[in-house]
Amino acid sequence: MSRIVYVNGEFLPEDAACLSVFDRGVLFADAVYEVTAVVDGGMVDFEAHQQRLCRSLAELGIDFDLRAAGLLELHRELIRRNALNEGLVYLQVSRGVADRSFLQPTTCQPSVVLFTQAQSLLETAATGTGLRVITQPDLRWHRRDIKTTQLLYPSMMKTLAVEQGADDVWMVEGGTVTEGSSSNAHIIRADGALVTRPTSPDILHGITRAAVLDYSRETGAAVIERPFTVAEAQQAREAFITSATAFVTPVVAVDGVAIGDGRPGPATHRIRSHYIQRSRERLQY
Repeated sequence: MSRIVYVNGEFLPEDAACLSVFDRGVLFADAVYEVTAVVDGGMVDFEAHQQRLCRSLAELGIDFDLRAAGLLELHRELIRRNALNEGLVYLQVSRGVADRSFLQPTTCQPSVVLFTQAQSLLETAATGTGLRVITQPDLRWHRRDIKTTQLLYPSMMKTLAVEQGADDVWMVEGGTVTEGSSSNAHIIRADGALVTRPTSPDILHGITRAAVLDYSRETGAAVIERPFTVAEAQQAREAFITSATAFVTPVVAVDGVAIGDGRPGPATHRIRSHYIQRSRERLQY
């Protein structure tokens, strides 16, 4: 049975849904998006995702009223119609439809698309085995803090990593790790301190990242926000990524060098368990 998706005011079977070829999201990646995890039929960090969406829209000058659009109710209805218990809701807002021009139009009606993806989030193979990452130069544009649909380079790098026998890529700029193809990067030093790059235009301001740092501080863990090098990562006790789709997932090797003993570590396991527990306590239905 096909999914029910939402496109510009209509709930439709996925094979009946379409966007105009003149949509600026199609022609220019002139669009922003958010992905909200769903666990036990409830949404994880929904309001935080909406706040970031509002910021992304403002940075691109897309005039879109989130409250008037009723995005919370749209998410709820899509989850209900697709009987989604665990997985994701993808939301995309583009500037809208206009004849192709590099000059951004000011009279467009934004296009809105939502769809669900059933996916295991709580129990995954990568949680048990850990991820092997390779490093590559970060050649993306320099407004990575805006969550746009401009994802070609990360897609190329993820594909390259898999072709080389790894699971993902950590991108490097100026000698330090920025982030993964679709995740934030973290290491745990020998003294137990969690080190991660601070928010700036260099990285996406991850919702899961922020929650993990808050929850880590609640447990008394030392959190240091600064860039770290590939060598530091290779010498770390543990490493992991965070994202709405991966939650907290261990990294066990960087460029073929094992992290710690080459297996997912206990600190990462504790952080993941704490994150899932706290997220379940705050689910939005």
